[in-house]
Amino acid sequence: MTQQPDSTLSTRVWDPYVRIFHWLLAASILFAWWSGEQGGNWMSWHMYAGYTVLTLVLFRLFWGFAGTHYARFAEFIRSPGHTVNYGLKAMRREEPHYAGHNPLGGWMVVALLLLSAAQAGTGLFANDEIFTEGPLVHLVSYDLSVEITRWHKLIFDGLLIAIGLHLLGVVWHQRVRGEKLIQGMLHGRKPLPAGTTEAGKTPWVRGLVLAAIAAAAIWSLLNLT
Repeated sequence: MTQQPDSTLSTRVWDPYVRIFHWLLAASILFAWWSGEQGGNWMSWHMYAGYTVLTLVLFRLFWGFAGTHYARFAEFIRSPGHTVNYGLKAMRREEPHYAGHNPLGGWMVVALLLLSAAQAGTGLFANDEIFTEGPLVHLVSYDLSVEITRWHKLIFDGLLIAIGLHLLGVVWHQRVRGEKLIQGMLHGRKPLPAGTTEAGKTPWVRGLVLAAIAAAAIWSLLNLT
């Protein structure tokens, strides 16, 4: 928690990996939805988008423990009591300012990660009962695959709701509170008081290694026999 921001000072908060993850995940989910709506030959690309989502989520889980200061879960996941208290203060527009994710935003990150993983994960076992089957459909019975396909569709509705709430929160902070969250997720900097902890140097090699491990893990999962 920090003092109210000073618009004359700019502090580096979001490292490049966090920003790349954010925009790639948004693009992958959007493309997965669009390609799924098109059907036909686009279903192969729909599945590739799902694999990308799984890889991104796994990388973000790694980065939540090994990334820069504001990328770590320990920095933005607060207790339920703390989060409720923040929400009550926000309703009165008396909430404290946070350099990274505020308590509600932190839990939204967790919800989006879990829903994205569940959405893409169920797709691995899904089938459309016509032409398209997930790469792991052979590991479950046909009836279970049909049921998982139903979950796949239901979870997407939940993901859409979470995304909608996320966007409403961004608009609130951007327009009402005057916090430039979108710009910050583009260039990584936010106007904050002097002395605020910076994200620190980006551990590029560590990030690349973790991204490679995430990609290898998902590739291995897709090739289970």
